[in-house]
Amino acid sequence: MEEKELQKLVENISIESFGKLFRHKASFNSRLRTTGGRYLLGTGNIEINKKYLDQLGESELIGIIKHELCHYHLHQEKRGYQHRDQEFKTLLKKVGAPRFCSQLLERPRKRVNRKVLLYQCSKCNLQYKRRKSIDTSRYVCGKCRGKLLKIKEISLE
Repeated sequence: MEEKELQKLVENISIESFGKLFRHKASFNSRLRTTGGRYLLGTGNIEINKKYLDQLGESELIGIIKHELCHYHLHQEKRGYQHRDQEFKTLLKKVGAPRFCSQLLERPRKRVNRKVLLYQCSKCNLQYKRRKSIDTSRYVCGKCRGKLLKIKEISLE
């Protein structure tokens, strides 16, 4: 689906489900990661995450569009358009839009080679585990104020 087709789809859903015109721009935004779409208050435009269309299909896309159109039409009418507003919740039920979109299939994440640094106090022998290195010339033991010594680096895999 291209942006022109998305624009037409949004306009058609707006007329069919809400009985109102959508007068702004609908577009795909590939940078959206954790959300299906968003309504931009400043411009009135709607951005959709294309991954939802690719992974979950057109029915999920239509639900996301309806959800964003609820934000759009309520905001244009200066009514409660936020998720917590009762008018928004009522309109969602009326048009059959989901309150939240389904989760995307997770992509495999890169394995990060994690390391743990082990420090020990020279006075009381208390040990500290840290992920980030400590400047031993600036920091001291929290218990006895003794000098910290770097003992070893443990890699977690």
